Amino acid sequence: MDPSLSVSRRGSVLVIVMVTLLFATFALLAFMEKASVDLLVEQREAVSRRLRVEAYSALEFTLGVLSEFREFGNGLHSPAEGWGDPLTFAAYQPTEGRTVEVAFEDESGKISLPHANAVVLSNLFRNWGMAQVDADTLADAMQGWMKQNHVYTTSVQPMYDAGAIPYEVPGRSLRSLQELAAIEKVRETFFDADGRPNDWWKRFADSVSLLDFARPNINGAKPDTLVALGRFDATQQRNLDEFLQGTGTFQARGPQFFQNPTDAQRIAGPTGDTGAFASIISALRIVVTVRDGKTAFKLMAIVAPPNGATTVQATATKAQTSGAAAKTAAERQAMPNGQSTGRLAANGAGARAGAPAAELRYPFALLEIRENDEIPPPPPPPNKLI
Repeated sequence: MDPSLSVSRRGSVLVIVMVTLLFATFALLAFMEKASVDLLVEQREAVSRRLRVEAYSALEFTLGVLSEFREFGNGLHSPAEGWGDPLTFAAYQPTEGRTVEVAFEDESGKISLPHANAVVLSNLFRNWGMAQVDADTLADAMQGWMKQNHVYTTSVQPMYDAGAIPYEVPGRSLRSLQELAAIEKVRETFFDADGRPNDWWKRFADSVSLLDFARPNINGAKPDTLVALGRFDATQQRNLDEFLQGTGTFQARGPQFFQNPTDAQRIAGPTGDTGAFASIISALRIVVTVRDGKTAFKLMAIVAPPNGATTVQATATKAQTSGAAAKTAAERQAMPNGQSTGRLAANGAGARAGAPAAELRYPFALLEIRENDEIPPPPPPPNKLI
């Protein structure tokens, strides 16, 4: 046999072995990388589950503090009452190595969309710098979507039943801000050419609440609310804000709050309508953030006191509800997560034969609860919207 052929064969085998080892090395490295990522994900999920328990525990402590202040003060008015840092007030101690933060936003400081008529909506849009005709048209289009048998008073004449996918208007207030994309004229104003919410949409979301409550709380009213409902000018808004925040001419007194909306008239001045406001919180947004190193868990809940805000329950179709069903729905609305709890045994371990039953009386109704939901940034300044 030719020695050169033997050497060539040995060289070919060596190349094949080296290529095989090279592929095996790449496969092993890829497997190790994937396994490392999977282990990291599992570890973060395990930590997140533990932080979730901490977040709900902090939420319960917060609700307990709020319940005490509500009973003592005949309702919640403002964090200036002393409940702005509920965990410190309750001497809450998080698990070692973790930090817990609680933030509040008065949801009832916004305009309640179920109670907003065309005039209020037009005032809101005019405050954004829209022309009167555009503001009226936009408000008319929204009223046509939310009100049964609405008669349009502007140039907008929607033809929802003549579209590629025909549909009927629901005739009730919005249940989601995504519904705005289905309303003619509103769609062109609040969304860009690609269908993404624009700055107008963001400001609308910051100014309006989808919850149903009779009057906004003047202690937490947003500037757009003060203009659209109370017709307060910029100077009056500044006076009210300085009083509530304890700044400017009221710096020496510190943060204050109004026990009665009519008390705000002496601060705001003779003009404006304080009768359009209440002085008690109807819906409160609570954001609990738990951090453990670089891992964080965020819990957001909107709660309402008894006789406070409710969600939009009306349906688009007319249905008859029996008295028993209505009572059940009312009971469920007052319970956490909107679920009926029935009656619990006094010892909490279940009903026993002959044992007296006690009804769970939760101090707040949980209207909405979200976990790790992205908190939207505040809308841009008004001058950037024009």
